[in-house]
Amino acid sequence: MLNVLIVDDEPLALDVLETYIAQMSDLRLVKRCSNALEANEALKSHDIDLMFLDIQMPQLTGIDFVKTLSKPPMIVFTTAYPNYAIQGFDLNALDYLLKPISLERFVKAVNKAVEHADMAQRDNNASNQHYDGQEFFFVKADKKLVKVNFDDIIYIEGLKDYVIIRLVQGRVITLQTMKSLEDKLPQGRFKRIHRSYIVAMDKITAIEGNMVEVQEKDKPKLLPIGKNYRDELLEMIDKNRL
Repeated sequence: MLNVLIVDDEPLALDVLETYIAQMSDLRLVKRCSNALEANEALKSHDIDLMFLDIQMPQLTGIDFVKTLSKPPMIVFTTAYPNYAIQGFDLNALDYLLKPISLERFVKAVNKAVEHADMAQRDNNASNQHYDGQEFFFVKADKKLVKVNFDDIIYIEGLKDYVIIRLVQGRVITLQTMKSLEDKLPQGRFKRIHRSYIVAMDKITAIEGNMVEVQEKDKPKLLPIGKNYRDELLEMIDKNRL
């Protein structure tokens, strides 16, 4: 369940959001505030996961308020003015709702927030997961069991019933499915970016458009990003973005 803060200088807008929130089992309203200064105090005293924030408010606008926060919660901007959308998304807002806000559009924003929170929790669990010191696995290749160290993997490529494990030095070809191999890898360190590719996050050198760049044998190698994997990959990248 997500702890929610709603911020708006219009009581009617607060009432609408409160009514919507009461209908969502994934949300718990912690506090409603009429301006950014009240919201700032609420963030200090409560653990807030999601904030519905009006933009046009007296004293301090919603956009300027977010700029003051070092660790903002997930933000969904609410406003009657569509011209603020670009500024909102520049601040990594999760969504941007135009007033009057329909229940359907509100639910869509909440679902996005729940998915975002679930993914963050999975990533956190993966980073905190202990592997009893194990930093490798064995796969059958060339009629023997070959040890593969996690640190040596650049990326993994699926090829029908086989996978090619591209290493810093050489490669290993084994009869495996991508799914079975993906399950053996620590999720915080490796990411499925395409139906046919898994990449080591620390081996990514750049992202351009729908391609991931890695270094293979001192030369850049471009790997495609599948549309079904792009959002989760960019979420992971954003956590380390300056």
